[in-house]
Amino acid sequence: MRFGAFPLRLTLFGPVAALGLAVGGCDREQLPPVPHSGAGQAALSPLAAIGQRLFKDASLSASGRMSCETCHQPQHAHAGPPGEMVSLGGPGLDRPGMRNAPSIRYASFTPAFRFDEDGTPRGGFFRDGRAKDLADQARHPFLDEREMANPDVASLVDKLGRTAYVAEFRGLFGEDALLDPARAFDGMVAALAAYEAESPDFHPFDSKYDAYLAGKARLTEQEVRGRVLFNDPSKGNCAACHPSERGSDGSAPLFTDFTYDALGLPREAAIDMNRDPAFFDLGLCGPKRADLAARRDLCGAFKVPTLRNVARTAPYFHNGSFATLRDVVDFYVRRDTNPGDWYPRAAGGVLKFDDLPPELRANVNVDEVPYDREPGDRPALTPGEIDDVVAFLKTLDDGYRP
Repeated sequence: MRFGAFPLRLTLFGPVAALGLAVGGCDREQLPPVPHSGAGQAALSPLAAIGQRLFKDASLSASGRMSCETCHQPQHAHAGPPGEMVSLGGPGLDRPGMRNAPSIRYASFTPAFRFDEDGTPRGGFFRDGRAKDLADQARHPFLDEREMANPDVASLVDKLGRTAYVAEFRGLFGEDALLDPARAFDGMVAALAAYEAESPDFHPFDSKYDAYLAGKARLTEQEVRGRVLFNDPSKGNCAACHPSERGSDGSAPLFTDFTYDALGLPREAAIDMNRDPAFFDLGLCGPKRADLAARRDLCGAFKVPTLRNVARTAPYFHNGSFATLRDVVDFYVRRDTNPGDWYPRAAGGVLKFDDLPPELRANVNVDEVPYDREPGDRPALTPGEIDDVVAFLKTLDDGYRP
């Protein structure tokens, strides 16, 4: 089941100058042009500079050892460390999380969650879209018992009061800023949002593919083949959800349309919460998101991520169930032709889509290429073509130097 695949392109908003300014979820008409690679490293605003300090500060966690950067490491495109299926958090830094930490690079382009006129859910932050903007997203980890695990806002703000940069925080928000914990927390998350919005580190647009689109690099023959297969609706059909061409205004492709899809991933036994056979992570309809719990037709759908830097952000998917990028593409094209390679066997055959309750497995996308197959059919891509697509995907890594 697919929830739409219509390209949506937003440009990056400029520095956040005041607490009252909304962060994320903006319309294109409200936004200035995207600063492209080579435009220079502009100095951060005072608000974003505080956000940078907050982002790196592990003292703001209950354990004293976890910061935003712990799960969103710059050297891994602001995703979790390679091989880490879910991060460990909590007061003792020993409580496993529920979902794999995604890259937050290019997150500032994400629109607020909404339903399109045709009912397609789109946008929002986190894998289930439950946060409305960057600032809202920044709130959750500080108080999540499996992440930074502060018991309440007051204890978090108390930690802020003992940092080396609290004077700068007071200088920006007022000498009495910490007297009202809720107000101080608003300032913290606004600063983090400003940092993600302003810092070129979060949106450099300097991959080989960006250079190619600008006429400054050439793709190899294999990368060209991979690009064709990626875009071909009868082959990879990847561009249906991950648009790869510039916008009509020349904006760089973000390789996501911000929609949601139910892929029917195999259940990952290594995730702690999956030890309970009655537990299921249902994405849009829970358990972390509560407002759409009654929308059973949305259960199992997770946000389509950007593919920028995808070669650097293993393991993959919300449950970290795939270790390599090639495995991911192979799963896409052989999920339905060779289900026994991915799912357990049970009486009567292969137990497909085993990470969803039986009554919700009909939500899985089985209609679009490359999922429109049956066991014994030929996969949409050959092994060599899978290699070609992977080669193309590697051109999306930031930091290309000819």
